[in-house]
Amino acid sequence: MMSRMTGMGWIALFAFVALGAPWHLAAAGEAPRQAAVATAHPAATAAGREVLQAGGNAFDAAVAVTAALAVAEPYSSGLGGGGFYLLHQADSGRDVMLDARERAPGQASRDMYLDDEGEPQPQLSVDGALAAGIPGIPAALDHLADRYGRLALGETLQPAITLAREGFEVTPMYRRLVGFRQEVLADDPGSREIFLHAGALPDLGQLIRQPDLAATLERLALEGRDGFYQGELAGRLVDGVRKAGGIWCRSDLAGYRVVERDPVVSRFRGFEVVSAAPPSSGGVALAEILNTYATLARRAGGLDDLSVLGLHYRIEAMRRAYRDRAEYLGDPDYVDVPVERLTSPDYAAGLAVGISPSDATPSASLAPVITAPEGPHTTHFSIMDADGNYVAATLSINYPFGAGVTVPGTGVLLNDEMDDFSQKPGVPNVYGLIGAEANAIAPGKRPLSSMSPTFVRNDELVGVLGTPGGSRIITMVLGGVLTATRGESVADWVAEPRIHHQYLPDRVEVEPGTLSEDQRVELELMGHRIETNDGFGNMQALAWWRDGNRLEAAADPRGEGEAVVFDLRQAP
Repeated sequence: MMSRMTGMGWIALFAFVALGAPWHLAAAGEAPRQAAVATAHPAATAAGREVLQAGGNAFDAAVAVTAALAVAEPYSSGLGGGGFYLLHQADSGRDVMLDARERAPGQASRDMYLDDEGEPQPQLSVDGALAAGIPGIPAALDHLADRYGRLALGETLQPAITLAREGFEVTPMYRRLVGFRQEVLADDPGSREIFLHAGALPDLGQLIRQPDLAATLERLALEGRDGFYQGELAGRLVDGVRKAGGIWCRSDLAGYRVVERDPVVSRFRGFEVVSAAPPSSGGVALAEILNTYATLARRAGGLDDLSVLGLHYRIEAMRRAYRDRAEYLGDPDYVDVPVERLTSPDYAAGLAVGISPSDATPSASLAPVITAPEGPHTTHFSIMDADGNYVAATLSINYPFGAGVTVPGTGVLLNDEMDDFSQKPGVPNVYGLIGAEANAIAPGKRPLSSMSPTFVRNDELVGVLGTPGGSRIITMVLGGVLTATRGESVADWVAEPRIHHQYLPDRVEVEPGTLSEDQRVELELMGHRIETNDGFGNMQALAWWRDGNRLEAAADPRGEGEAVVFDLRQAP
């Protein structure tokens, strides 16, 4: 708990941004010699381990884990969704982000979710086929296998195919989230048949079998991306979506491509922080927060992250980064995103000038977002192989169970990622995030996201982390980065109590027990409005400590995931 960790006196040295020090590649032959997999579901962890032990690399394991999560975590991700993969290749030292974010259909329009009076109709972008963007996960699986993997898709997808046919057991988390979305699932014949039991909540331990999804995975294994985006299956998807009220066309599927992008890189406390690039807002916002926080720490002559002043400065840095997210961030293929300016330490220094050490800044007093305007679930996994390749991937179908529509004969559950676009200037989405014209709906455009797969590393540590959590993702990853750079264990990264501010609504969200009563009172006297919510997030992380060549992995205690470190010479 933060209240028990305060007063640790993290000295000024840790508060400085380290600039100009390049990341040094691992020495020739240096590798962890073991492998690690951390995912949000034990079946996905087992799939990743199986593929690694069959001779696959981290990228092959990423295929296996993605597909297994698509089966066992339908409330979080799936073949009908999208996401971002952050990859590191050990032999070249190259980092790259695979942008597998969904795209708006070609028939999408700026005001498609507004009524005749120009007012938003929120349910249209959340429930039903009209809410679905063109999915990117199948293309990402093909891209990973073709460009980065060692094994064929037929081998890496087999664990998921078996899981879909044989079924997975209903867990407490599955049952809780089915209950949350029961009404929309019951309204769709395909989803009702798969995810419910005679229209009611399934019992704990009941098997959820998905034979149609198994067949779709088999087609993908045999034919690659064309097996999903063209041919018979593509026709079935488009027909099913349109019959359910959506606007997909065959050309939307045929034209989908994964995009390789350079990650956003910043430096903090002597560490290099590598995170997702637009259309994710994660890397930009994380860099802006870290730079602002480091400037404030220098001004204070040193800062304890978990003191009242440290928490206050963190909140104020969050507030400004989320405000900039609302105005400037969007799909870089459609809008000019000022990444270099927003991630500059000089820009952060300018923001820090307006931050008082004793008073909260009302969000309404900041420059307004003048131009026109995410879920409790999503999923994340982290993988490292014995050669030192590693992957952080955050994937989503947005709201739990996405749009709630399963296309007949395919097993594909549709996303509702269109809600991540700005429907109208200043109008919040399902996660309370507002946006601007940079994130307005346009045909083929990718919606802004908070997904933030991240690496944090220096000469002693390589950390791989990320989490689901909608608008809170960035601030949870921030907490993980702060904990990692304090030298704490990977178990502490994922368990770190969470604190969040997103500009609007103007409030600080904390988990129970995060603050002591004295801390709460002091922050409220500064002008912060504090709200306590249930625990949020489901971080999956791993750490390779170079000193001693030690590999650690941890799954968030808030979830049902599993993290393993293993010797590849051992049997599964």
